[in-house]
Formats: sequence, C-alpha cells, structure tokens
Amino acid sequence: MSDYVDVNKANWDSRVPHHLKGYDLDLFRSDPTFLSEVVRFDLPRLGDITGLDVVHLQCHIGTDTLSLSRLGARSVTGLDFSSAAVQAARMLAGECGATMTYVESEVYGAVEALGAECFDLVFTGVGALCWLPDIRRWAEVVAQLLRPGGRLFLREYHPVLWALSDPRPDGLLTLEYPYFETEGVKFSETHSYVEHEEALTSPEFLSFNHGLGEIVTALMSAGLELTGLDEHDSAPSNPLGDAMEEVGGGEYRLRENPLRLAASYTLQAMKR
Repeated sequence: MSDYVDVNKANWDSRVPHHLKGYDLDLFRSDPTFLSEVVRFDLPRLGDITGLDVVHLQCHIGTDTLSLSRLGARSVTGLDFSSAAVQAARMLAGECGATMTYVESEVYGAVEALGAECFDLVFTGVGALCWLPDIRRWAEVVAQLLRPGGRLFLREYHPVLWALSDPRPDGLLTLEYPYFETEGVKFSETHSYVEHEEALTSPEFLSFNHGLGEIVTALMSAGLELTGLDEHDSAPSNPLGDAMEEVGGGEYRLRENPLRLAASYTLQAMKR
C-alpha cells in the first residue's frame, strides 16, 4: 500500500505527546544508571557492548537508545521516521547529559542517511517490524549497515501474537489476522498502549505481519548468519486485555496456560 508511510507517520506523530507522559521519563532523568525494561529484559543475551558503534532502528522517543548508551557503547545513533519522536528523543538525551545522534529517516532509507558498514550492532526493539511491508528489504538494510563481524539484535512480538483476535466474550483466543507477510491490515485505534484521556488525532494505521520463517530466511538471504533465537511466553505490553496478566518487569503473559503462546522472541544474527 503506497500510502502506508504517511498514514503510519501521522499515527506515530500523534502518539508522541501521550508517550512523553506515559513512559516514566523522570526515571531516566533522575537516575543516570536507569535502563528501559525492554533493554533490561535482554541484558544476558545482549552482553557487553562497551566500545561498539550502535544504531537503533525505529527508536521512537529514545528510551531504549539512551539505555544502550548507558551500557558503554562508543557511539549510539537512533533513527526514526517521526519528526516529533526524533525531537523528543533529542530533548531527552540532552536532559540526561547523553551524547548521541538522532536522524529522521524511514528504515528503508537508513543506509543513505547513515552510511554503509558504519555499525558493530544494529538494535531494533519491540513493536518495530509490524510497521514495515517488506521484510526482505529490511534485512538487506540491516546487512548493509553492519560492518563485517557486526551483529543484529532484535526483540520483537511473535507473529502468532499479532495474528490473534481480541478475546471473545467466552475468553477464547482465535487466529483472525494473517501470520504471513501480506499487503497489510488497516486498523483504527483511538488510544495508544499507554494510558491517556484524549484520543489520538490520527488513529488510523497499517500493520504488516511477518512469519518467523520469513524473517529468518530474509536475514540469511541478506548474508547474515543466525546465532540465536529465543522464544518467550511474555511480551512487554498487553494486547489481549483480560486474557493476559502482568508478571513483573513490564512483561505480560497469558493468564491461563501461558505456555500455549510464544508472545515474543529475541533473535541475533551476525554478518560474517
């Protein structure tokens, strides 16, 4: 769908004012060691990134980006297509005394915006891939951004979770939306995933699912070698209402028989 960029950019621009209030940014401002829950969840898998040049794709307002900087990376660059998000990320970094670079660009234009083979680590966080229509094109961008020996670190919602409908009145979860990559599904949601009273000014967006096999194959086709794939029964937000419960660390999983569902996954791949 040719209009997906404009539609989704307007949606994310309209979320920023609410996320500035709902992301607990004062914790970052008051504690120079504070890390986002998303980054903290994967610290054992992420390992030591001291001295690395890192780029965070689809960085939004920069909480994960700032967290990566606090882990000792030599340089950290955040990239996002929302001008409002990039402005907010720069402001947060300045308030926290952090030195990093933020660039406004769509993901598919990242190599033109940042340069090829400039990074040791490409990081992309939860809820990013569903905004991109072509996973093979994304994988090629990742491969071009990485230096030889560099790696991709990805935590993402599981495509099975995105294929589920809202729980039925009887509590049953059903597969309603595509699991595999399609032209996208239109949604309209008046509120974001943080609590806020006023409705979004641009509630419509287009979402694209990608099967796990499609993602792995795209990365391999782009010349990356899979080095890790962990599936988790929890995710860092609750898209299923009463069917999920909070289990600590900002994570949610199914209330009943949680091992039925892989809610998210962490994937790592290396450019040889």
